[in-house]
Amino acid sequence: GDLDKVVNLLLSLSGRLARVETALGSLGPHAPAEDKLALREKQRLLVAQLEDARELKEHVGRREEAVGAMVARYLPAEHLQDYQHFVKMKSALIAEQRELEEKIKLGQEQLRCLRESL
Repeated sequence: GDLDKVVNLLLSLSGRLARVETALGSLGPHAPAEDKLALREKQRLLVAQLEDARELKEHVGRREEAVGAMVARYLPAEHLQDYQHFVKMKSALIAEQRELEEKIKLGQEQLRCLRESL
């Protein structure tokens, strides 16, 4: 459960950071200074939060290793491999699901913009 939460947190923060960086890049030279300042501050906070989330992921990883070592003492080798595969794939699938959700959201936003421009 903690792994799910941390992976979702990392994906959410990195997505938000990417959107802020895109917004910063799309600001023209005549954009108000307070808009640029607000976006830069948001970017700074997101970078710090992302670093904290990475440290949290490392902590969860160490805890996962400790749990894995305990589980290894009680499970036969074939079940242990299944357990390790499950844990590994769960993170990958969460990341893939989040990426697909973001692509769907982006596609819907682009479609909305196209409809408005017609």
